[in-house]
Amino acid sequence: MKVNQASFPVHTMCRMLGLSRSGFYAQVGRPASVRARQDETLIQTIRAIHARSDGTYGAPRIHAELKDEGNAVARKRVARLMRAAGIEGVSRRRGPVTTVRAPQAEQAPDLVQRHFTADRPDALWVADITYVPTSAGFLYLAVAIDAFSRKVVGWSMRHDLRTDLVLSALDMALSQRRPESVIHHPGVCDSP
Repeated sequence: MKVNQASFPVHTMCRMLGLSRSGFYAQVGRPASVRARQDETLIQTIRAIHARSDGTYGAPRIHAELKDEGNAVARKRVARLMRAAGIEGVSRRRGPVTTVRAPQAEQAPDLVQRHFTADRPDALWVADITYVPTSAGFLYLAVAIDAFSRKVVGWSMRHDLRTDLVLSALDMALSQRRPESVIHHPGVCDSP
């Protein structure tokens, strides 16, 4: 109500919210409670610990740091204050599985016998799918890499793991390179 005082009369806001004007003015003149003042001090300490961790610590680690510094505070209170202040740690939890072979599907033959090298361009392309965590969810990335030059010859990004993701990356590689004959080895983008 205090924020909207310039736009609306206090008596109208009180009537709409079912509050008394005397109660509103009594609350405005009242100093913050001991708990609210402690929370503000604690939030500043939490911000400092979070900044020292380069923004990586979440509630459990910040709680441990506070405990080490001699601050007796519950972990749930730390989590509540962090949530209210918009402070988040970095999660290192395992991401989504990007490749799941159907049980009835036959495994493709390994034409290169796990030797991911080539003696000329466009003889062997290796490919893989990965994901990039974003604030809107995961973004999936499929790439095809020329084993000779280690250059990305095709790529595609999508918000889902449909077959089109891989096919678009392969189509890009084929349209850019137009190889005579190439072995496309899926599922490996690392060198031996």
